[in-house]
Amino acid sequence: MIRSGGESKLILFGRRMFILSAAKAVVTLGIFVRLISLQINESKKYKTLSDKNRFREWKFSPPRGLINDYFGKEIASNKQVYQLHIIPENSENLEFLIFRLKSILHLSEKNISKIKKRIKSQKPWDPVIVSDNLTWSEFSRINLFLHDLQGAEPVVSVARLYTEPSSAHVIGYVSKASKKDLKTKDYLQNKIAAGTRVGKTGLENRLDSEVIGDVGYKRYEVNAYGKRIKEISVNPGRPGANFRTTLDLDVQKLAAKLMENKSGSVCVMDIYTGDIITMVSSPIFDSNKFVHGINQKDWNGLIKHRDKPLINKAVAGLYPPGSTIKTLSAISALENDTSNPKTIIHCKGYIDFYGEKYHCWKKKGHGYLDMREGIKQSCDIYFYEVARKLGIDRLSETAKQFGLGKPVLKDFIEERSGVVPNTEWKKKYIGKNWYLGETLHAGIGQGYWQTSPLQLCLMTAQIANGGYKIKPRIILNEEDKQSFKDLDIFIADKKLFSDDTASLYEFIEKFKYKSLFKNPENIKFVQDALFAATNEPMGTSYRSRLTKEGFTFAGKTGTSQVRRFTERQRELEVKNEDLPYEQRDHALFVAFAPYKEPRYSISVVVEHGGSGSKSAAPIAKQVIKKVIEKHQLRESIRTSGFTTDNV
Repeated sequence: MIRSGGESKLILFGRRMFILSAAKAVVTLGIFVRLISLQINESKKYKTLSDKNRFREWKFSPPRGLINDYFGKEIASNKQVYQLHIIPENSENLEFLIFRLKSILHLSEKNISKIKKRIKSQKPWDPVIVSDNLTWSEFSRINLFLHDLQGAEPVVSVARLYTEPSSAHVIGYVSKASKKDLKTKDYLQNKIAAGTRVGKTGLENRLDSEVIGDVGYKRYEVNAYGKRIKEISVNPGRPGANFRTTLDLDVQKLAAKLMENKSGSVCVMDIYTGDIITMVSSPIFDSNKFVHGINQKDWNGLIKHRDKPLINKAVAGLYPPGSTIKTLSAISALENDTSNPKTIIHCKGYIDFYGEKYHCWKKKGHGYLDMREGIKQSCDIYFYEVARKLGIDRLSETAKQFGLGKPVLKDFIEERSGVVPNTEWKKKYIGKNWYLGETLHAGIGQGYWQTSPLQLCLMTAQIANGGYKIKPRIILNEEDKQSFKDLDIFIADKKLFSDDTASLYEFIEKFKYKSLFKNPENIKFVQDALFAATNEPMGTSYRSRLTKEGFTFAGKTGTSQVRRFTERQRELEVKNEDLPYEQRDHALFVAFAPYKEPRYSISVVVEHGGSGSKSAAPIAKQVIKKVIEKHQLRESIRTSGFTTDNV
């Protein structure tokens, strides 16, 4: 059937209307479904977004936890500070506000530029700190003109305060969180507020996640213009956890005073518990300067200083151990049966070895000596021969057993491992074979050796306690109560078992004190030789001895060469003090005290100080005296117990 033109147009129109109606119905249905979804399924989401527009949170930093010494004295605490914040959305005219603050606080153009930059980088309701350390006068002026400073918020807050400079390297310092901090430290994501400071070095860095606390906040309801209507809730946050260290602040102060105008370190350790009594690095710096941002002048003064005050020399300063290593050379030789105490060697001031002269520190020599006298008088020739027979690999093994060549603590990111050389090490890192002449140098602590003062202190502690491995620590905790009880039993029973080696070893195993020796008699011999070095005429530290009962100590001097003396300098008898400062030898001394009933070890390093007997031993003498004087007080606290809450 043939349709007319009019009928065809009518049919086409009808079809189009049908399609249009169907499309309209689909769109309508879609809108309806979307509305249902928004009201039912996504209502929570959009309510949250609405609340974010209605409510504002003002976060604030809690006080950092206290860090105290063993006796409860504050090392790191907090102080009240006055701050000024800007809430950009609360100001109708930011330019005018900044202009007024500039005149009131005498802000520089540089400071103004920084403030504007921070405003642009943050959300309009987030506070921007103009100053986090206002003087009382400045804070008063702000409050006086507050009616004219719309958007300004004067705030009373807290900031870190370091009460004792001598502990700067141990405690470390805090500063503003960097982008790296925020990226690498997950715990900071919910712990950052305006003015929050994070630990950068030392224990502040190590304990940061616990001492930083939890941020507090004030929650407000705001109107459509962002103005506060009312306060909804307040969360005060949680102050950071307090910590008690093993340090003795009085000894810290004394050691710092004795090291004044010197570069180096003093370390003291309990030979049984591993408690670090003192860890001073010199020169010191003022940690407080970092809290609010160190200025460029002070920063340049620190980084350009000849003696590098920012380096914690106790754990990051590395030195050849010099003659202090002779104790390990002797122990290793005795344990490996390559030498014995009765071995006699003649020292004429030098030996020839393959056409090269190896000198003793005493130009005319020491004559004939056995091992005890070799240690006592620190004869280089004697220990050249000991090292030659022993070999570098066996000496290296003994050194590693005693803690050299690896970090002593896990508390410091700054700590360095050092170097304990051997044939494998030289091949790997230098790409050359080991030479016998290098073994001779190693036997007296020269050559490739690199040790930290804390490592030397640990080495000496384990010699002093009879050759038992200990775990040094600087933070106390609740678990120490039981370990203290075990220690008392150990010390008491150690005396009872002094003549019964088998029973003693059984006891040691029970309390997990690992022996570092095959033959306990070897350690007794070395202890006696160290006593002679300090308390008998011709001993290298005889002039620094303490004769009062209960204060007698045993020690070993060391001199670490910065550069080799030429034959010409030897002929001219050039003195160390006549050399340029940077070419002078380092002075070292290690010791333990009291001698009869040892409890503490000490290491002293004086950079470019010359001989250990002249520069390092006299410092150790005074520190040891102070430590022993406070021993009974320290023991009374240990035996009575403590909790980390009583700091």
